[in-house]
Amino acid sequence: MLTAFARAFKTPDLRKKLLFTLGIIGVYRIGTHIPIPGVDYRSVQTCIDVAEGNQGLFGLVNMFSGGALLQITIFALGIMPYITASIILQLLTVVIPRLEALKKEGQAGTAKITQYTRYLTVALAVLQGTGLVATARSGALFSGCPVASEIVPDRSIFVTITMVITMTAGTAVVMWLGELITDRGIGNGMSILMFISIAATFPSALWAIKQQGSLADGWIEFGTVIAVGLVMVALVVFVEQAQRRIPVQYAKRMIGRRSYGGTSTYIPLKVNQAGVIPVIFASSLLYIPALIAQFSSSDSGWKSWIESHLVSGDHPIYISMYFLLIVFFAFFYVAISFNPEEVADNMKKYGGFIPGIRAGRPTAEYLSYVLNRITWPGSLYLGLIALVPTMALVGFGANQNFPFGGTSILIIVGVGLETVKQIESQLQQRNYEGFLR
Repeated sequence: MLTAFARAFKTPDLRKKLLFTLGIIGVYRIGTHIPIPGVDYRSVQTCIDVAEGNQGLFGLVNMFSGGALLQITIFALGIMPYITASIILQLLTVVIPRLEALKKEGQAGTAKITQYTRYLTVALAVLQGTGLVATARSGALFSGCPVASEIVPDRSIFVTITMVITMTAGTAVVMWLGELITDRGIGNGMSILMFISIAATFPSALWAIKQQGSLADGWIEFGTVIAVGLVMVALVVFVEQAQRRIPVQYAKRMIGRRSYGGTSTYIPLKVNQAGVIPVIFASSLLYIPALIAQFSSSDSGWKSWIESHLVSGDHPIYISMYFLLIVFFAFFYVAISFNPEEVADNMKKYGGFIPGIRAGRPTAEYLSYVLNRITWPGSLYLGLIALVPTMALVGFGANQNFPFGGTSILIIVGVGLETVKQIESQLQQRNYEGFLR
């Protein structure tokens, strides 16, 4: 990976793209530290120090914003509204025929879906910004902080609207920065910003583990976490690169005096076909009842049950539900993102077939059979990786922001691999050996 980056900086046009990407990343990180108007910055910092390592419900969103959520900055919402909008549009594409037709129209249809995603992102940013302001005003953003209710001293309508508009504009700017990276930089812009947001929380999380340790001033715990992290990264890289290759043979066709086809290729089915989406779905679904209980003013039995079983994150019921939801959403997302019947029809249309399998319906059934078999280990792998922070919390007493595990390590490894592949592919286009040396 380091060799690829070193070679990229020696190529002028790639160097410009890398420097442009680094510049946009710098602008994004600066924006995550600029507080929005109407917020008492000193009270926020006091509450962050009190609630460090115990972010509760807002841990996932705070991770995606690079720590900007709890600081209530202009980029507090980060890219979470865009991620949610993209997932919603992807699910609606399967349900709504109009969106499915747009998806099949090629570049023009994709541009239209992207436009719809932007509109939905802004709408979700308004909704989430309003919820964040209401949470900050009620003092529920930092439970246990004595000055939590003083974070927003002025509670007038004008200040509230200004805060919501500022955070919505910040989300729009983040979306624009991501698209600039995609167009003029290296890699997928939103993925790069997500990578940077998560990686920015690693140093503080590792240092917190060192400070909380008791063996050799915490250095033994620190070294253990680093070693476990390296093993986790190796495991994730191994599984993310694993794929089942189904051979496909294309028959020869004679058109005039020329023959076409007769090539051999394969269909790559990844073991983790769903990526990190099932983990986000499961986290969001378990986030809803805990959020309802937090804003409920009554002291009923259901509220106490939710707070004791679904909020702490280390209860056996929460762990079981989280794991089962990840497995379910892995199968669900693979079912809507990969259509064996469509793949079989396209193969039949262009004269392709799987050796030993008849074209048409038998091919679709065979693809479904293989896909179900490899989705099982992929879903179990996702569930186990997502539970690593919980196991660290129970076994080692680490805080809930244990860096190597769950959504963070999946995204960082996945984005890192894809970015390096894109750099290497562009290097191969510019550096190739001719027939003569």
